[in-house]
Amino acid sequence: MLKPSRPGTITLARHGEPALSRKCMLTSDQYCDWWAKYELGGLLAGQTPPPELLATAAGAGVIFASTRQRAQETAIAVSAGREIVSDVMFIEAPLPPPHFPNWFKLPPKYWGGVARFWWHAFNHHEGQETRAEAEVRSEQAAQRLIARAEAGEDVLVLAHGYFNHMVGTRLKADGWKLVHNQGFKYWSQRRYERA
Repeated sequence: MLKPSRPGTITLARHGEPALSRKCMLTSDQYCDWWAKYELGGLLAGQTPPPELLATAAGAGVIFASTRQRAQETAIAVSAGREIVSDVMFIEAPLPPPHFPNWFKLPPKYWGGVARFWWHAFNHHEGQETRAEAEVRSEQAAQRLIARAEAGEDVLVLAHGYFNHMVGTRLKADGWKLVHNQGFKYWSQRRYERA
C-alpha cells in the first residue's frame, strides 16, 4: 500500500449553542442538576453553521462526533448527510462542582469555571471520571485521530470545548502544530497539521 504524500489535517470543532439557558443563578447543588440537563440536551433552534465549518466538513475524509445530543445535532447540521462516526471517546470531561453553602449562587458559566478548577487542581470528581482518566482518554483520542490523518485523510471532530482542548494538547505533544485557531466559542474550530 502506498504511503500518502502528506498527512491529513485534524480539526477539532465545538458544538453549536445549546438550548439550555445559562441566564440563571444556581447553588452548587442546583448546578449539578443543570449540568445533567445540559449533558442530555440539544441545540438552540434556528442556528446556522458557519460557512467555514461547512467547508471543513465537506472536505473531511472522516467526521467524528461525541455521542452527546448537542454534538450529534451539530454533526448532522454540518455533514450534509454523510456518515458520522459517533464515539463516547469524545464526550466532555465531567464538571462536578465543589459543595458550597446554598446562599452562594453563581451563573452556570462561572460554576463551570469553578468546577473545572476543582477537578483540575484538586482532583474533585465526585466518583466521575478523574483528571488522570480523562488525560488517558484524550491521548487515546489523539492517537486515533493521528492514525486517520497519517493515512492521508482530513479529520473533523465535533465535540466539546474542554475535551477538545485536552486532545489538542496531546496532538501538540505528539508533534502536531495548531495552524488555525478560532478559540473555543460555539461552532469554532482549531486545525492541526503535522509539524
